[in-house]
Amino acid sequence: MLNRLIPALAVAVLATSAIATATPAPKKTYEFGVIAKSQSNPVFQAARTGAMDAAAELSKKYGVEVKINWRTPNNEDAQQQAQFLEQLASQGVDGISVSCSDGKVLKGAIDSAVGKGVEVVTFDSDSPDSKRFAYYGVNDEEAGREIMRQLAKAMGDKGTVAILAGNQNATNLQSRVRGVKEEAARHPNIKIKDTYYHAETAAEAAAKVQQVQGANPEIGGWAMVGGWPLFTKNALDGVADKAKVVSMDHLPEELGYVKSGQVQALIGQDCYGWGHETVMMLFNKVHNNKKPEKVINNFELQIVTKDNVDKYVGIWEKWLGKK
Repeated sequence: MLNRLIPALAVAVLATSAIATATPAPKKTYEFGVIAKSQSNPVFQAARTGAMDAAAELSKKYGVEVKINWRTPNNEDAQQQAQFLEQLASQGVDGISVSCSDGKVLKGAIDSAVGKGVEVVTFDSDSPDSKRFAYYGVNDEEAGREIMRQLAKAMGDKGTVAILAGNQNATNLQSRVRGVKEEAARHPNIKIKDTYYHAETAAEAAAKVQQVQGANPEIGGWAMVGGWPLFTKNALDGVADKAKVVSMDHLPEELGYVKSGQVQALIGQDCYGWGHETVMMLFNKVHNNKKPEKVINNFELQIVTKDNVDKYVGIWEKWLGKK
């Protein structure tokens, strides 16, 4: 009996071993937090699409699972962003990509996350004094200069200009305003009236423009370092017939203003790339131990006018996840 059991047991052991060998090892998983400035600003929905697409591409290419943890305030709030950073770092994510509403406020949370072994990159708006390893976004001073160049051209190189600037504490907006003023100084017949700040919501931005224009009829041009008011309809009522407008960003809502002739030019950004490229950077850092060649990574500006506006319509269908 024993002699018959031994071969049977051996067969059972071999079969069990074969089953164990055939069971695939679980996929390696990476989780990256993405923190934009606000859910209410459509440019950050493009960043979210880019991040999700990057995760899907990397998962397929490397046979791993890449997850995106989207943690973004409903409206701009640097303190809440800092809390999200701290929460994500405590949860043990592999990396975090963040657009800083206030680089100084977020510096401590970024440095703390890096101290816990979490890689951090920034996009759109930087925290240059922090321990983040890279930034992806526009060259903000050059963007401001280009806004002013296009506006001066539309105004016949003379007149009074108002600057619309959103959040006064945002590093990227400060740099764009500086670029506008630097370029304006090269045009002796252009005068800067003032810089106007507001909460970064479309309704408040549109109200601010209409209020300022009504109180200052001499304003002949608006240099918008963000496109906030143009995310609503009729934002330039009482403005477009009195002033030329050049704005940052080139979202679908803004493209309509160019088509109608109410906006003379838009300076477009790679909003999709904010999410896509920074997730790629994070993955390369944690999976391949490879940093980007440069700390500051800028993309080429897109100048949108009535002559070329149609080609940009299809881009946003992809960026907003519609195709």
